Amino acid sequence: MITSNEQPPLLSVRGLCKYFPIYSKGYIKKKIGDVKAADQIAFDLMPGETLGLVGESGCGKTTTGRAILRALTPTAGQVLFRTQGTATVDLAKLSEADLKPLRTRMQMIFQDPFSSLNPRMTVGDIVAEPLVIHRMGSREEREQRVMDMLLKVGMKHEHRTRYPHAFSGGQRQRIGIARALIMNPSLVVCDEAVSALDVSVQAQVINLLQDLQQEFGLTYIFIAHDLSVVRHICDRIAVMYAGRIVEMAETAALFKDPQHPYTRALLSAVPNPDPDQPMNTNLSGEVADPGNLPSGCAFHPRCPQSFEPCDKECPALLNLAEGRSAACHLVAKE
Repeated sequence: MITSNEQPPLLSVRGLCKYFPIYSKGYIKKKIGDVKAADQIAFDLMPGETLGLVGESGCGKTTTGRAILRALTPTAGQVLFRTQGTATVDLAKLSEADLKPLRTRMQMIFQDPFSSLNPRMTVGDIVAEPLVIHRMGSREEREQRVMDMLLKVGMKHEHRTRYPHAFSGGQRQRIGIARALIMNPSLVVCDEAVSALDVSVQAQVINLLQDLQQEFGLTYIFIAHDLSVVRHICDRIAVMYAGRIVEMAETAALFKDPQHPYTRALLSAVPNPDPDQPMNTNLSGEVADPGNLPSGCAFHPRCPQSFEPCDKECPALLNLAEGRSAACHLVAKE
């Protein structure tokens, strides 16, 4: 779901970086480098839109999502979040005290429904915890709000007195969704929200997320590695490699005509349901080490179309036609 593009973006990310320092071994530790988990991330996110972040494990998807929500403090860059009207605040620069009232407007759905729920708390207490922390409503009002939210995610009233171990993985993820939405946020980061679930349960949870988006006007950043899931739920897709966005486009355009060699390699690895069609994955080698990136384009050691500038110059993310962009010397050459 996308609302009118006449509205200003709900979120504008500009030059977002998150580096983790590398220290030498020994008694006297010296900084010898950085792991560039997220590097120069930039995009706009419109109200009601679902943006997918995809890429191989270790490409920086989760780090980017956590840095946007300030679960991790960014090393550099801006995270401009629209609070009301056209007023925006830079989440990257706010103190913890200033961030707290904005936490109600942005939430995360975690990957593992087994470890993300406190086993010592009942379902009712888990879902109500954000309301308690932000001191919203009386005890009776919180209980009613919890029961209403549990119903919306497909749970029952009586489930609120049980503990997480009594539920399946799909039910636990529904509890996690209820906890994330109880504060009525505008931005939700779904961090591999269905990857730990069975395929049939995945479909149910994805449909639930789409229904809730329609009902509450939610905006999603959907982090995933399953391209078939991303294709179903996302309006736009940003492809990441070694901490950088290498291509961004509307979902249909990206699947129809990928511009970056890495995007084409990812799409070639998607299993084909036709048994007579052989897999044709044209990607070899290992993912680039974000703590020791190769010179030039980080993808060039694995790229079948690499040519002279690729090992020397890092390509910029170029704006192409129809609102898409790609960071590739081959695209720039054309």
